[in-house]
Amino acid sequence: MSFGKNVRRLIFAGAAAAGLGAWALAPRGPRGRSNAGVSATPNGIPGQEIYEDSPIPNVHFAHRGLHDAGSGLTAGYLAESVDYVTLAREMAQKAGYGVGVPGVIAPENSLASFAAACEAGFGIELDLQLTKDGHVVVVHDDNLARVAGVNRNIADLTYAQLCRIPLFPRPAKAGDARVETVSEDIPEAQSGDEYAQYVPLLTEVLAVVDGRVPLIVEYKMGEDFDEELMTRGDAILRGYQGPYVIESFHPMAVNWYRNHRPEVCRGQLAEAESFACGNVREVKRTLAGSLLFNWLGRPDFVAFDWHGGDGFPVRSARSLGAITVSWTVRSSAEQEASDPYFDYMIFESFVPLA
Repeated sequence: MSFGKNVRRLIFAGAAAAGLGAWALAPRGPRGRSNAGVSATPNGIPGQEIYEDSPIPNVHFAHRGLHDAGSGLTAGYLAESVDYVTLAREMAQKAGYGVGVPGVIAPENSLASFAAACEAGFGIELDLQLTKDGHVVVVHDDNLARVAGVNRNIADLTYAQLCRIPLFPRPAKAGDARVETVSEDIPEAQSGDEYAQYVPLLTEVLAVVDGRVPLIVEYKMGEDFDEELMTRGDAILRGYQGPYVIESFHPMAVNWYRNHRPEVCRGQLAEAESFACGNVREVKRTLAGSLLFNWLGRPDFVAFDWHGGDGFPVRSARSLGAITVSWTVRSSAEQEASDPYFDYMIFESFVPLA
């Protein structure tokens, strides 16, 4: 076989591999969104100003609401988180939550934190899970140890039990707001005059937001696809008249919206993964982190860990027409570093630049 033939075969194989990679990475794109009638307000209610060819309103999105206790409030971000916590408390009190309360008033993923974000004019990113008795609740962790000091899984608790477990029951301390003790016990119900925030129902959150700001709704699930969460969550969102988009780390959740609700803007969550192929799980994580499951959901946007903005997956997806969303940006320096690579930002721990 001649050298020339080998070169041609290599070129052909490389072109085929590049074409297959582009096909796997490709998003739905503006034409596909237009054909499906995609809008951040799928029920026809006008949203806020949007970028050209984008169904996502032009705002920054507060990670789990604007909160004074929870994710991101660590010593490393103290320089800017004091102003952030101060704003969260001011906005929550303006909305009528925790007036005169010295402790935590607007913990992450609480009604108060969502009301605070609305008052400040920020969009909201939030997380959906199911309780043992099938209620769609808004909470990030699958276990309550970090957010409430109770070592119990959301999936093992009824909604009534969740209503007895206050979120972050310790006093707020800017830059260091966390639960310091963990117990197996579910507390007794508090008296009516004690202020606390609890894991809310999705229906409660939507009633508080009431279309004032756009939402990024994440379907939380592990490796196993949760059909019940999808159907119950979407049934509630179908009745909501405000602007929202959906996202998930699980490609089949994005695929579910592709097949059942093509008019809803959908996003693939991901983060860069080190290459590993020791088992099926590692291979899946590597492919997901490279956005090579995009062919399943054909997402409209890619929500990627901001550290990977200049990496091949984000640059490639963006060049193919994907909208890009950064998570989770926690300082003005991180915002400046990530802005060139992303169209939108999910933030916490600092008050973002305009």
